[in-house]
Amino acid sequence: MSIRFRLLLSFTSVVVVSVILFVLTAYLLSVAATGDFRSISSFYNIHYSLHPLSEEEENLFIDMKYWAKHEPERLKDQLLLADYDYQLKMVQAGLVVRQNNKIIYAAPTLNGMDLTAGLPSYDMGNNSIRNTMNVGNRFFSYAKFDFYFSPETGEKGSIFVIRERSPFAEMVRTLLPILIVIFVAILLLTGFLLYRYVTRTIIHPLNKLRQSAEHIKDGDLTFQLQATSRDEVGQLVLTFDQMRQQLYDSIQLQLHYEENRKQLLSNISHDLRTPITTIKGYAEGIRDGVAQTQEKLDKYVGAIHTKATDMERLVDELLYYSKLDLNKEPFSFGQVELGPFLHRIADELAIEFDNHAVTVKWEEEHEQPLFVLADREKLKRVIINLLDNSLKYMNQSPKQLTIAIERNDEQATIKIADNGPGIHHDSLPHVFERFYREEPSRGQAAGGNGLGLAIARQIIEGHGGTIWAESEPGQGTSVFFTLKIFVDRR
Repeated sequence: MSIRFRLLLSFTSVVVVSVILFVLTAYLLSVAATGDFRSISSFYNIHYSLHPLSEEEENLFIDMKYWAKHEPERLKDQLLLADYDYQLKMVQAGLVVRQNNKIIYAAPTLNGMDLTAGLPSYDMGNNSIRNTMNVGNRFFSYAKFDFYFSPETGEKGSIFVIRERSPFAEMVRTLLPILIVIFVAILLLTGFLLYRYVTRTIIHPLNKLRQSAEHIKDGDLTFQLQATSRDEVGQLVLTFDQMRQQLYDSIQLQLHYEENRKQLLSNISHDLRTPITTIKGYAEGIRDGVAQTQEKLDKYVGAIHTKATDMERLVDELLYYSKLDLNKEPFSFGQVELGPFLHRIADELAIEFDNHAVTVKWEEEHEQPLFVLADREKLKRVIINLLDNSLKYMNQSPKQLTIAIERNDEQATIKIADNGPGIHHDSLPHVFERFYREEPSRGQAAGGNGLGLAIARQIIEGHGGTIWAESEPGQGTSVFFTLKIFVDRR
C-alpha cells in the first residue's frame, strides 16, 4: 500500500468519523433542547410534517373528532374535557375548546394567556389542521378540528390539541441539516487541501529521493537535489544530497588515487630504469673485458656503486613516503627553539653552501625565544629537503638563500626563498605531488627523485601545519610552512 493511498485513507477516515461524531453530538444537543427522545426520522418528521401528533395524542384527537362529528354537545362537558386534558397532559400536551369566539375550556397550564387572539380563524373545511402559532412570547404547535355545535343555528366550535415548543428547538431542527452539510463541505475541503499540502511537501520530495536513489543505482552521481523546505523532509533531502556528494567525491578521489597509482608505477619504472640500465651496461663492460685497466675498472665499479646508491636512496624515500601516507610513521613531538634549530641545520650544510657559492640571509625576530611543537628529526628532514631543492636549481649569480621566521598568533611561519629560475604558474600547484618535476623530459640533470617536496608536505601536515609555494618565473621561489607555537600550560 503506497503512502499516498494511506494518506488518502487516513483523511477519508477522519472525515467520516468527524461527520458521525458531529451528527450524533448535534442530535443529542437537539434532543436535550427539545425534549424529544424519538428516532431521528421522527425528529425530522416533526419539522417537515408541521409537528404531527404523537401516537397517544393522535388517538385522543381522533376521539374528540368523533365527538365533534357525531355528538358535538358532549364537548361542552367540562368533566369530559378535563379528562381528555388530563390524558393529554400525560404526553406533555394540552386541550383547548373554542365556541364561536369564546374559549370554553383551556388546559390549566394555559391559564392567564390570551388564546383568543392567537388561535387561528375557523376553517370549516379543515384544509389546514396542523400548524404553529405564537401566543405572547410563547411558541406552540397544534392540531385542530373545526365543527358545528348546532348546524341549524350555525354555532361554530373548534378543538385544539396544543403543545408548547421551544423556538430554539425549531431553529435547531431547521438549521441542523444545513450545518451538517456546511460542516461536511468544510471538512472535505480542508481534508483535500491538507492532502494536497502533505502530498506536495512529503510525497513529491520522497519521489525525488526515490528517483535519486535510482540514479545512484545506475551509477549517475552528477545530479543535485534542492531542499524546498527546512522541516524534517527538507533535512532528509539535504542529508541525502550531501551523502550523494560525498559518494561522488569519494569515487572521484578513488579515481584520482587510481590515476596516481598508475602514475606512480610509471614514475618508479622510469626512475629505476635509468640506473638499472647504467648498472647493467657497466656490468656487461666489466664482464666483456672492456675495463682492461685498473683505472677503468675502478671507474666502472664507482659508477655502478653510485647508481646503486641512487636506487637505494629512491627506495628509502619511497618507503618513508609510504609510511607517512599510511600514517604508519610515528611522530615524536617536543619543544623546539626554532631559531637555534634552523641555524644548526644551516651550519651542517655550510660546506654545501660554500661549494655552490651560496650566501644565506637571515630574517628573524630576536625579541624573545620562539618555541614550536615539532618532531626534531622529521622537521630537520623538511628543512634539508627544501634547502637541497633550492641548491639544485639555483643557476643565477650571485646565489642567495633567505631563511625567515615570523610569529603569528598561535603559529610560526618559516620561509625559505631562493633567487633561482622560479616555477611556471601552471606547475606551481603540483610541485608538492610525488615524482613531479617541472621539466617535461623528467631528466635528472639536477638530481633528485621528485619525492622531497611530497615528503615535506606529509611531515608538515602531520604537524598540523600547512605548506605552500610562491614563485615567479625568473625571480626565484619561496616556500612557506607553519608550525604550532609551543605553550607551556603547567
